[in-house]
Amino acid sequence: MSFSSQVKAELCRAELSSRTALAECYGVLLFCNRFDRSEARIVTGSDAFITRLPKIFSRAFHVTFDELPQKGETGKRTLILREPASLSAVLDALGYPPAGLMTHHVNLGLLEDDASRAAFLRGAFLAGGSVTDPHKGYHLELVTDHFSVSREINALFLDMSFEPRCVTRGGNYIIYFKQSDLIEDLLTTMGAPVSAMSVMNAKIEKDMTNLVNRKVNCDTANVLKTVEASAQQLADIKKLRESGTLATLSDKLREAAALREENPELTIEELGALCDPPVTKSGLNHRLRKLSELASSLK
Repeated sequence: MSFSSQVKAELCRAELSSRTALAECYGVLLFCNRFDRSEARIVTGSDAFITRLPKIFSRAFHVTFDELPQKGETGKRTLILREPASLSAVLDALGYPPAGLMTHHVNLGLLEDDASRAAFLRGAFLAGGSVTDPHKGYHLELVTDHFSVSREINALFLDMSFEPRCVTRGGNYIIYFKQSDLIEDLLTTMGAPVSAMSVMNAKIEKDMTNLVNRKVNCDTANVLKTVEASAQQLADIKKLRESGTLATLSDKLREAAALREENPELTIEELGALCDPPVTKSGLNHRLRKLSELASSLK
């Protein structure tokens, strides 16, 4: 099951409330495949949504669908409402004029409280929404073919302190979110807190992975730096030894040279701890740098 399907299944477990049923159905109709004076057509692949739709429409409008998916049918399935009296009841409840051109707008008078707005967005997402698996990316979108609806939904989101983006794709109008925190908040608002937590956990896992990768890369860079420095120091010490200069140096410099030759893989700090007595990182670094300067001065 895709993450979108999981989200829709969770949303469909929301309470069937008579107080918000109308708002949820309103969201469904504005984002479904077809809604006009002759037909309301809802196409979905969600089993949970198919089960919920007849119940929520009955509660909101006291109507039944004229066509329902056949038992055992899979994939995308269609629910149709076309009986004139049923459609008239739906249009009247949503505030559409009894005749004339049917232009879709968002009737904000039906969405005055937070519960109704949340139910409206839940219906919109169930009918025309999708969300990407958060382990792959962050993207939630609502798709409608009504320009006015897209603009008014955008305004509604802004009023609810969400900041969506909008784009046109293939004749449809897309309202979408790319920020994980906004997707989390929106899923919670619509009634899918478990899915919101999945987004949050995926983000935490990604952040931890990135942190570990940065740490590994940093450690690798430090190791390479140590290896390169050690190789140069060994070359300088060899040069001093072959020239006979090393034997003429102070005990401290000869000790530093011997420790580096015996422990080519150790950091300067680790070498300093092996000195007798131990010396600081800066102290041993000074001695090794002195050896390199002497080696460079040799012809």
